[in-house]
Amino acid sequence: MLGYHVPAPDQAMLVSGGRGGKDNAPFRVIIGHGAFVLPLFRKVRYLSLAMFEAEIGERCVTKQAIQLDVRAVIAFKVANDTQSIVNAAQRFLSEQEREMSVLTGRIFSGHLRSIVGSMTVEEIIRERQKLADEVLVASKVEMSNIGLWVDSFQIQHIDDGNLGYIAALAAPHNAAVQRDASIAQAAAAQLAAQAEQESQRKQAEYQRETAILKAQYQRDIDKANAEAAQAGPLAQANALQEVLTAQAEQARKQAELREQQLQAEVVKPALAEAERVRILAEAEADRTRIQAEAAASNNRIALDQLLIEQLPEIVKQSSIGLSNANLTVLNGPDGVSEIVNGMVGQGLTVFNSLQKALSSNNDQPAD
Repeated sequence: MLGYHVPAPDQAMLVSGGRGGKDNAPFRVIIGHGAFVLPLFRKVRYLSLAMFEAEIGERCVTKQAIQLDVRAVIAFKVANDTQSIVNAAQRFLSEQEREMSVLTGRIFSGHLRSIVGSMTVEEIIRERQKLADEVLVASKVEMSNIGLWVDSFQIQHIDDGNLGYIAALAAPHNAAVQRDASIAQAAAAQLAAQAEQESQRKQAEYQRETAILKAQYQRDIDKANAEAAQAGPLAQANALQEVLTAQAEQARKQAELREQQLQAEVVKPALAEAERVRILAEAEADRTRIQAEAAASNNRIALDQLLIEQLPEIVKQSSIGLSNANLTVLNGPDGVSEIVNGMVGQGLTVFNSLQKALSSNNDQPAD
């Protein structure tokens, strides 16, 4: 848009030709936003707010009148407030970077010479940051007056110009360092020697153990070879023994089988036949005995029948005998009855005696 200007993020836009800015500034200062500027009647310029750097190298004289060459670096910029921008613009706007660097270097060089002159070489060497801080504080007021802000001041190098003073100061330390280094080197060498000795000892022990293991291994190999050499005949003998054992077992099983066959084919049939003959003989004997007993029983039955049939005749003959006898009956009919009964009883007694006699004759074994 014609007449509208916008500064960069690291710039301050300066508008002159009109009314002044705030805080009685001779021109308007615009940061971070744009503004409309009337053409022809107003003029716009820009001031950088970026960081700048300046290097200084000064020959300074210490409190001990010893010359030192000091090199340092300053990092600075225009401050962000309006008054600092106005002060910087009025001094450096035409050639900002060169003029600011030159003036800043001069300011810091003067204060650096002044402060180095109040310190000894030992203090400068040991307390380099203290020297930088004192120079920075001493330069702050002047830098603020010209609108600049110092971010850092670093001393890079200090040298005595081959006088040897700094080297002499460092000599004890160097000697101590070298001594410590020698001691450390000696300790390291001792440790290395101990480590070497330990390594040699372990190597010797390893070789000794290896030799033992090799010997043991060789003995095992020889033993295995000997056992292998004996294994052939021994295995053959074991195999023959196993064959003989198997043959003996087979013969035993065959004998058991033959015995079982004999039992099945000869012994058991013979026993069965003998048992059959015995049973038949016993049956025949029982039959003969039963027949004999039956015959004897039949004979007794026939004899008993015969006796029974002859009993009346026996009684009759007895009665005839009695009738021929001169017997006197005293008690009448009762007496007669007793005589008859007695005769019958005698007949029965005779009958029983005959039965016993016949039974005895039948019980006697036949010749």
